Amino acid sequence: MAAPVRRVGRYVRQSSGFLRDRVEQWWRDRSFVWSPALQQLTAQIKEESAEHIVVPRKKTWSNEAVLGALASTVNRDSTAYRYQFQDDPYLAPRTSAEFKLYSASQESGRAAAKFFVDNNPKFFTKDFAEPHIPCLMPDSVSLRLEEVSEEALKERVSLRRVSAAVEMYDQLLQAGTPVSKETTYDLLDLICFYSDREPLQEGEPEAEDAEVSAEDLRKMRGRVRRASDLLRAFWRENNNAERIFNLVPEKDTRCYSALIRGMVKHGAYVKAYNMYLDLLNNRMTADVHIFNALITATPDLREKYNERWELITELLNHMCQQKVQPNLLTFNSVLKALRRCGSLAKSYSLQTLTEMKALGIAPSLATFDHILGIFYKSGSPANSRTDILQDVMSELERTSFTCRDPDDVLFFSSAMRTCLDTKDMEQGYKIHSLASAGENWRLLGDSYQQSAFYGRFFNLLCMMEPIDVVLEWYRRLIPSLYYPNTQGMRDLLQALDADSRLDLLPTVWKDIRSLGHDKSDLVEELLALMAREKHGPEVQESFATCALDIKSVFEVEGGRGRPSLEWSTSALSHITSLLLRANKTQQSWEMLELFKAKNRVPSDALLEDFLSACSGSPARAVELVQLSAAFCLPSTPKLAQRALGEFDLSEQQRATLSELETSWENNE
Repeated sequence: MAAPVRRVGRYVRQSSGFLRDRVEQWWRDRSFVWSPALQQLTAQIKEESAEHIVVPRKKTWSNEAVLGALASTVNRDSTAYRYQFQDDPYLAPRTSAEFKLYSASQESGRAAAKFFVDNNPKFFTKDFAEPHIPCLMPDSVSLRLEEVSEEALKERVSLRRVSAAVEMYDQLLQAGTPVSKETTYDLLDLICFYSDREPLQEGEPEAEDAEVSAEDLRKMRGRVRRASDLLRAFWRENNNAERIFNLVPEKDTRCYSALIRGMVKHGAYVKAYNMYLDLLNNRMTADVHIFNALITATPDLREKYNERWELITELLNHMCQQKVQPNLLTFNSVLKALRRCGSLAKSYSLQTLTEMKALGIAPSLATFDHILGIFYKSGSPANSRTDILQDVMSELERTSFTCRDPDDVLFFSSAMRTCLDTKDMEQGYKIHSLASAGENWRLLGDSYQQSAFYGRFFNLLCMMEPIDVVLEWYRRLIPSLYYPNTQGMRDLLQALDADSRLDLLPTVWKDIRSLGHDKSDLVEELLALMAREKHGPEVQESFATCALDIKSVFEVEGGRGRPSLEWSTSALSHITSLLLRANKTQQSWEMLELFKAKNRVPSDALLEDFLSACSGSPARAVELVQLSAAFCLPSTPKLAQRALGEFDLSEQQRATLSELETSWENNE
């Protein structure tokens, strides 16, 4: 009887409210007797409960689901090199120079493999990849259509063969064959994008066929990153883009858009604006891409700050009149132009953000990068800055990003530079946490920008945090994320000095040597810190061992049989002092001989320390005074008097010292 009662109670608890009330009322009015009525009620409860059971739909997993689940169970190993360098542990870079060389070699190898695959597709017809990876399959890079036709022109445009496409277009016109608008516009886009030049292939030398004035180079220098891009960034007069544009019988907005955007991209700002005025005179409306390009060019079209803003306002009013809907790039172009508008920028940039929110356009990382660039100028006084960085980070906190603007990759590096300028450690932690969350690390930019980001973060740590925290981050960042340059290691030395943890200098020296900075001025700074003051016996012993290791670096030959480092007087003095304090007398005398060999003059204080270390060795003391006299040091008489008074000398030795003292006084 007990089991059926428990089952009924369980069904009652799981049933609906109305049915539960009925059962409870029945349960109060009747005795606990197993009857047909009770069996009927139990069946009704089962039927009611079965109606609420929902069978879940089948879950469909992607082909990479297992790999994703496994990847989520592991974290980054801070003691290992980057994953991209783990193919061959022997070749894993250990220095910043090797990191650059390895990265460039790896990219060059990929380009070479891609070139071979694309030019020899017949050898790569099998696809064993699961899932299919299209980017690993060969692309068609060779021309297959040789006859004069529009299809051949489309093929050359798709393969980015600028000269071949222009030649085919001219042949079609000469043959009287009409070319469709879409194909003509695609050709115009190609020519304008590459400024009527062939796109460079990997390893191809730069053509020197453009005549660029010094003024043009000066204007373009701030918009390109590499010197090889200077010539390619120039818009040549009467090029094929302008010629084909003039040949188009019925020009429309897209035709003007291609030419205007190409002119802005390659520095012909005035021509681009005149082309826009020509579009208006022909009673046509521009598209959003034209306005975005012209807004970006406004700082180069007007000299004064207020005139620049007036032109931006005029273009925005034209957008409103022509009913062109602005997008994210429009507002980012306004903010980018405002960065070159001086004191007007701060108030107008906030108005721009308000307008973005009113239109429901979410800002991207590039938006906030421009805001920080407007409010935080390098070299500006601290009291002129606001808490705009804190507001930006509050807006971006716990957010995942996708690239929506090419300038998005500049945000993290610029924001960390702002933290470094303002000494804001709290915001620095927030920026690093944001960059490390999820897939946001993909927006750190190229290797140069990533190195700048982590370098600024580490510099900020060294300035603002105690040494224990600095060393903890040092172990987390190096070498898995950051190869510190000379300045980074110098910041670490300064942090050790500020917290009086000079006992760690020998350990830091090992890292300096492994990172390839043992050929720089860091060696002199490290020696100066170790020799600045005396420490306990254990520390002095470790310093002496480190000094001998540094001495071996000076002795290693570099290129063309020359030593890797040139001996300086300070380096010789510091190493000698460190060896003397550790009671390594023999090695100290070898350093003194090195003074003579390198024609360097030791200091008076160093010789006095030597004399103190010569206790029990009168011959060494006499030799030291003779060496001081040979260097013509003013402390020679003092050293001679000390040797006569402190050492048990023979008559001959006393006569030698007395003679040196007398001759020195006569010379005086």
